[in-house]
Amino acid sequence: MSTTTVNQTDCPEVKVPVTLFFTIGVVSLAENLLVVVSVILNRNLHSPMFCFICSLAAFNTMASLTKTWETLMIVLANVGQLEKKGSSEMKLDDVMDSLLCMCFVGSISSFLAIAVDRYITIFHALRYHNIMTMQRTKAILGVIWITCGVLAVLMVWFFQSKFIMICFVAFFVVSLAIICFFYFYMFMLARIHAGKIAALPSSSGGKFGRQRWRGSSMRGALTLTILFGAFVVCWTPFFLHLILIMVCPMNPYCECYRSLFELHVVLMMSHAAIDPAIYAFRSAELRHTFRKMLLCSDCKQRS
Repeated sequence: MSTTTVNQTDCPEVKVPVTLFFTIGVVSLAENLLVVVSVILNRNLHSPMFCFICSLAAFNTMASLTKTWETLMIVLANVGQLEKKGSSEMKLDDVMDSLLCMCFVGSISSFLAIAVDRYITIFHALRYHNIMTMQRTKAILGVIWITCGVLAVLMVWFFQSKFIMICFVAFFVVSLAIICFFYFYMFMLARIHAGKIAALPSSSGGKFGRQRWRGSSMRGALTLTILFGAFVVCWTPFFLHLILIMVCPMNPYCECYRSLFELHVVLMMSHAAIDPAIYAFRSAELRHTFRKMLLCSDCKQRS
């Protein structure tokens, strides 16, 4: 049986409705834009941790906006309003691919920055404000955004090169390994420290403080574990798709997996919507800001 026959009969390409792409894009765009505006408006959120969260939400906002615009262009092309292979359309497609690559690299970089910030907060609490100053935070964010922009342009220009594709996949795998090791180490260290504190003799007020510290540490470790799990579930299928393109481009079994490409894209887009719900929405300060913005509390008070 030829590969073409396998693709047409046994493994037809799975099509996802355009409305689903558009809906996920709009929802994730609204969620992440809400996070960005909340951090900007609320002075209590002007801290290193929320700056990194704002950066992550900004990358997710760009990704959602880009994918929503791309979906709209596909709809216009299908009804004959745009040329699918026109020169201007192809250039715009390259721009959108560049932005998507930038958002992917930026999301991982912001993700790592949040993890490092949480590690310093939990295990170097007394030195946290000396280590994570706002100047260093701005410098880190500047490096992340400039590096992501340069890498995104290079990826799009030379993406047909197998070397660039290998580097792209290797970046994901290495980042995945670092995140996995880092979060596992943080979680285990939090458990060890909590056990040592619990074993200390109780004193007036001290036991309550140690219990609060233990609960806060475990909550932070749990949040990071959930974030990591969502990241793996949403991004791994797409990169496995890229790996199969390089390893077995003509194998019928690989073709069957690649027929699920649009589902992989749905998972990638869903990650931008899941991030605010898992991390940013777990913050009491952010939730309070969301309620004020959505319910317009200041407007009611003025009226």
